[in-house]
Amino acid sequence: MESLMEAVLAALSVVVHPESHSRRKTCKETLIEGRPGQSRITTPRKETDTCKILSGTYEGMTTGTPIHVLVPNTDQRGGDYTEMAKAYRPSHADLTYDLKYGVRSVQGGGRSSARETIGRVAAGAVAKKILKLKCGVEILAFVSKVHQVVLPEDAVDYEALTLDQIESNICRCPDPEYAQKMIDAIDKVRINGNSIGGVVTCIARNVPRGLGSPVFDKLEALLAKAMLSLPASKGFEIGSGFAGTDLTGSEHNDEFYMDEAGNVRTRTNRSGGVQGGISNGETIYFKVAFKPTATIGKKQNTVTRDHEDIELLTRGRHDPCVVPRAVPMVETMAALVLMDQLMAHVAQCEMFPLNLALQEPIGSTNSTPALA
Repeated sequence: MESLMEAVLAALSVVVHPESHSRRKTCKETLIEGRPGQSRITTPRKETDTCKILSGTYEGMTTGTPIHVLVPNTDQRGGDYTEMAKAYRPSHADLTYDLKYGVRSVQGGGRSSARETIGRVAAGAVAKKILKLKCGVEILAFVSKVHQVVLPEDAVDYEALTLDQIESNICRCPDPEYAQKMIDAIDKVRINGNSIGGVVTCIARNVPRGLGSPVFDKLEALLAKAMLSLPASKGFEIGSGFAGTDLTGSEHNDEFYMDEAGNVRTRTNRSGGVQGGISNGETIYFKVAFKPTATIGKKQNTVTRDHEDIELLTRGRHDPCVVPRAVPMVETMAALVLMDQLMAHVAQCEMFPLNLALQEPIGSTNSTPALA
């Protein structure tokens, strides 16, 4: 199985060929955060996610050739899925894959499995490092909702939030009190063989101004596409999102001012760091909603490939809530989008600038984002 990361002047190319229950698969170097079997609130499947870099680096540095990473699946149990060869699992991709392709992977779901994201996280690790070295970009995601337990908006200071706060508990919620409430909610459904969903909030600090393009390649549109490509994701909002519809224009608009360093800033950040599809230098923040895990330990009505109504009890080891393990996946996709847009911006706007009085070279400012 091959996973390649290749960067060219104006684009970042990632090729992933994963399977959920095949004997090996490709991925990245820092998969610890997203691996299965981390705690009682995730799947009991145990994967070390130890990676082997086959090409593209030498003595700790990239060489410019494609980076090829291999990560074996060491705890796969394909036999858990034999009874599902003919039955469609409710809310899985079984039916739609059959309708489109006429064939599907019975063992774990194949391309629809969350194990597919291991290759993305590999590429995201590289993208994060480049963004940090070039622009000082910091990307952090955390769990802000599990089922009906919602972390208050004012409970987290986006500008002071640290990775240590997020990783201080198994739920990846930076507030200890709400983290415990979320863990309790997950434990309750886990014991009953059920599942719940939730929301991951992601912030990107120190993002350069000018990333993104008008119309079809707006930065928020690219982020939305990336986040909704993740397994189990069902919703996306950026900035004030749907809550912004409750405000008037005068309440919602982010007014500009000149800061002490002579930079144009916004006093509020309801736009979420993006205006007109282009980053404005403020903190980018957005939310991604994840549905309850489709595989549960309860009997459900379904049909077979032969169109027979049956009752199915799915087997296998699955998350009672995917949200804590989705955190590194959200960070990864944000990093890949920002990295790709950074490269495109440099190629398009900095090689042959049109108006040096207005255009801002990458890294020329070091602004502190406004609060929402």
